[in-house]
Amino acid sequence: MSRNNPKTTPGSHLRTDTFTCVRCGLTVATLAPDGSRRNHCPSCLHSQHVLDRVEGGPSDCRSRMTPISIAVLRNGDWMIIHRCTRCEELTSNPVSGDDNQLILMRMAVRPLAQPPFPLEAFGDL
Repeated sequence: MSRNNPKTTPGSHLRTDTFTCVRCGLTVATLAPDGSRRNHCPSCLHSQHVLDRVEGGPSDCRSRMTPISIAVLRNGDWMIIHRCTRCEELTSNPVSGDDNQLILMRMAVRPLAQPPFPLEAFGDL
């Protein structure tokens, strides 16, 4: 996701950078409601591959990052796991308070709803 229109007012450190979602086109503020920086769309949770996690710098890929799963840290914080649609690199990003709760819950329960084994096996236990 690219940044557009950085704005500052004289004597202020407030910045209102935005980016346009590569999937749904929503204009998104880079600052989440809690003041942390965000790099994904709160509506569809997609992102753009702009950082190379392996090399530690900017990525030349620039493809769409699709949200594929949720991870929960030891401290209870949720992370969105993204996979690049081009190079398949995986990244994790913190969930923001205004992220789409329906999509987050769908990703969280997907392993239970679609296990890698038949659920009928539990009927015999």
